[in-house]
Amino acid sequence: MKVNKFLMASGVVAAFTAALHTFAGTPEIQEPLLNSAIPQSISLLLYACWHLVTVSLILSAGFLIWSSLNKSKFNTGLLAIFISLMWISFGLVFITVSLIFSGPSALLMLPQWVLLIPVGILGLIGYRNQTSSKPLSQFG
Repeated sequence: MKVNKFLMASGVVAAFTAALHTFAGTPEIQEPLLNSAIPQSISLLLYACWHLVTVSLILSAGFLIWSSLNKSKFNTGLLAIFISLMWISFGLVFITVSLIFSGPSALLMLPQWVLLIPVGILGLIGYRNQTSSKPLSQFG
C-alpha cells in the first residue's frame, strides 16, 4: 500500500492539533468561560461552539489520515481540498483577529495559526500529488 505522505503528514499534524485543542485547550478555556460574568446562555453557547470546533478538528484529522491510505474508487479529492481550505481559513481567522485587535505582537499570543495553516498546505500538496499521478478521466 502506497501512502500519500503529504496527506498523512497533514492528518497527523491535524490529529496533534485536535488533541492539543481537546486536552490542553478545553481545561484552559472551560473554567474562565463558564465562571465568567457574561450571561449563562452566552457562556454555554460559546462552550458549545468550542466543542463544535473540537468535532470539526477530530473528524477532519481522521479523514485526512484515511484519505492518505485510501485507494478505493471513492473520490476523496474534493473533500480533501475542502478540509485543507477550511484549516487554512481557520488559521487566517487567527491572524486577522490578532492583527486587527492587537497588532503583530498578538501573532504570538494567538499562535494557533502556526498549526492550522500547515495542515491545509500539506493537504493541498497531498491532493496535488495524488491527482498528478492519475489520468484526468478518473476525476469525473
